[in-house]
Amino acid sequence: MNKLDSLESLYQAFDGLSVEGGWYRRTPALWPEPRKNFVPFRWRYADVKPILDAAGHLVDHAMADRRNLTMTNPVEGNLYATVRSMVAAYQLIKPGETADAHRHTPNALRIILEGKGTYTVVDGTRVEMRPGDVLLTPSWAWHSHSSNGNEDCYWVDVLDVPLVHLMEGMFFERHPDKLEPDVVDADSSPIAFRWEDTLAALAVAAPPAHGMAEREVELGNPALRTVALHAQRFNAGFCSALYRTTANSIFTVIQGRGRTVVDGETIEWAMGDVIAIPAWRAYRHEADAESFMVRASDEPVMRAIGMLREEVMRQSV
Repeated sequence: MNKLDSLESLYQAFDGLSVEGGWYRRTPALWPEPRKNFVPFRWRYADVKPILDAAGHLVDHAMADRRNLTMTNPVEGNLYATVRSMVAAYQLIKPGETADAHRHTPNALRIILEGKGTYTVVDGTRVEMRPGDVLLTPSWAWHSHSSNGNEDCYWVDVLDVPLVHLMEGMFFERHPDKLEPDVVDADSSPIAFRWEDTLAALAVAAPPAHGMAEREVELGNPALRTVALHAQRFNAGFCSALYRTTANSIFTVIQGRGRTVVDGETIEWAMGDVIAIPAWRAYRHEADAESFMVRASDEPVMRAIGMLREEVMRQSV
């Protein structure tokens, strides 16, 4: 080794050792607040639905485990995630189809947009999926989907796959018999949040302290270990507070129309649209008609590690 009698020779000694001086970093390791890496974005259901319909004729379940379209955040270099810790996808199942059972360590949920006569089976319990319902698939639970009706069924999937990727805890397995052999039907189940129950709860809910909706209820406590779900209601003309949180959020519009303003950028939305709001972005909602959204967030993760921060910045005018 060369004589280490100068900073230049010291830095040259780092080469090949995979070390870096904490006083001489190529890029910072700490910064004063969350960086704006992922970007706010909206996926229009009206744009995606025709593509799903075409895929319904061209893509069968022998070609993939699920017929879905992943919503990839358009930030440069991202190949998969919708926000840092979660991914969303639109999915279609057609009458008479069955998506075989599998299980994986990522937690998952589905928010039903349209279609009747479709069921999910989760660890042997078969539950109908109806518009507005939210269905859960906890980590490592067997799950399959099938349609016994005569309508196409569309929904939004939300999973914590990007978080599992980061933590290197991915396991995946297909069911050896393709489907679970012993299934019990249930109209009510801990894995199913029924839309009519959500509406009833919203009707009597108090206004949330953060001012982001006129009424809000949490679905579950939390719904999954890594994902919290909040149903929100907005009356026509409602304008929310301006708010930011360290939690990453994915909003699904169940009904209505309006806009969300994020860091000064306006995002219009309507029924079926999905909106990504990355961590620590200031945003507010404005509703043109009575509207309902389901917000999926990584609040449980941020709370568990002591990193959940929220700030109501000002009331909108």
